[in-house]
Amino acid sequence: MVPPDSPPPDQVRRTSHGALDGPSAGADPRLLDDGRLQAALDSAGDGAWGPVVVVPSTGSTNADAADQVDQGCPEGFTVVADEQTQGRGRLGRAWVSPYGAGLAMSVVLRPHVPEAAWGWIPLMTGVAVVEALSLQGLESRLKWPNDVVVDGPARDGGPGPRKLGGLLAEVTGSAVVMGAGINVDLAEDEAPLARATSARIEGAQVERERLVVDVLVGLRRRYLDWQLCGGDADRSGLRDEYRAACLTLGRDVRVHLPGGSELEAHALDVDPTGRLVVRTPDGTDHPLSAGDVEHLR
Repeated sequence: MVPPDSPPPDQVRRTSHGALDGPSAGADPRLLDDGRLQAALDSAGDGAWGPVVVVPSTGSTNADAADQVDQGCPEGFTVVADEQTQGRGRLGRAWVSPYGAGLAMSVVLRPHVPEAAWGWIPLMTGVAVVEALSLQGLESRLKWPNDVVVDGPARDGGPGPRKLGGLLAEVTGSAVVMGAGINVDLAEDEAPLARATSARIEGAQVERERLVVDVLVGLRRRYLDWQLCGGDADRSGLRDEYRAACLTLGRDVRVHLPGGSELEAHALDVDPTGRLVVRTPDGTDHPLSAGDVEHLR
């Protein structure tokens, strides 16, 4: 199954359990290696979902996955790209993944829990990403609501944390397309901002093929437990996992709210629906469902 806006079929490498097509990646170290990805998928068995479609370049893996939702693709269908030219972040911001420098992937989920609980999907994906990176020696954290970060100042000494990646969940009909963009092999001269970083810049050697599978395995495990618990993040253990991974909690923050207003407060907790609870200096608690969070010194 080829996403409608992807390159012609002879440029598409389709990887699914037991099948492998397309050109060898051995000549280009910045091209996803189908052989290694297939071996990793096979070793993970059914725990990795699938099928996984790999494309050399695309506008947006989320858009490609959403197109396949309309065609009835199964839960766990995943699009992975070597290059993403029109990726989207929150609030319509651009997320561009240069050729071979990062991991851009989107997975289709079809949750059967109340929609009020769907806000946990990007948070659980973040936990899965942090776990997957740690398996390859890179310690990262989460900045609410959907940034993957490395704790510490920016590369120019300015305020941190350093941003390693981002997450974006988009509802398409009764499905959720869950996208993740992680800077893996981005060099310092390719990083757009001093706050941007990558596994390479942090001194870690991360294999994108292994990362794809580990993210899918970790996400699937948490997603199934969460669904079995009816979307209850406390009963499934997801809320505690997120708290442990979230760098925002316990920090003084400035939150840029939708509409342009700001709120300076102390980040206390994440509530049962996934909202960030902050306390302003007057002692009032505010549960926030959206906003851009800035960690204050």
